Amino acid sequence: MTLTVGALWRYPVKTLAGERLDVAEITTNGIIGDRIVHVRGPEGVRTSRRHHDLIGLHATLGPDGEPLVDGQPWTSPEVLERVRAAAGPDAMLARYDGPERFDVLPLLVATDGAVAAFGRDVRRLRPNIVIDGVDGTDEFGWPGAELHIGEVVIALDSRRGRCPMTTVDPDTLEVDRGVLKDIIARFDGKLALNAEVLVPGTIRIGDPVDLVR
Repeated sequence: MTLTVGALWRYPVKTLAGERLDVAEITTNGIIGDRIVHVRGPEGVRTSRRHHDLIGLHATLGPDGEPLVDGQPWTSPEVLERVRAAAGPDAMLARYDGPERFDVLPLLVATDGAVAAFGRDVRRLRPNIVIDGVDGTDEFGWPGAELHIGEVVIALDSRRGRCPMTTVDPDTLEVDRGVLKDIIARFDGKLALNAEVLVPGTIRIGDPVDLVR
């Protein structure tokens, strides 16, 4: 296989729609600016697993390193109003950039072969990195291997168990529960790979990738 970096994604506000990148600076805490703000309620973190309309809000990282939501500062009253419309009148936004902000590990790696087998928009899987040039579901055998991308070394830990967020269409926000049932039936409920960063650095679209088993 000839492997390359096919896509890069960052999600400045956890559970909201994210942004595609041409270049990503990666630290041991993942891509800089990834998931540094989250939605909270009195019970804790709220996500689009239950509050599907949150996926309809788009987060990007501003030039000052702070997230924007639909082009507005995440701290603005307009953004809070939109978030509450999606997640409930007691929802709030909070900034936190510690490692606990990730559901599993700091990176989620997908492959074009598995995405093609999935047969749906890659955005449903919310990857940080998509590797192109992969045969089918070859990623199923990758846990325990490393990805070497220039100076960057990424350890592939395990396959990601998928949740109801995959059932939400990223454009229409319509829910199709058959999507998760299909992932369970055909892929044992798991797609993409939980990963951690062993050696940080910068990666770019088109960079060659070495899979080291």
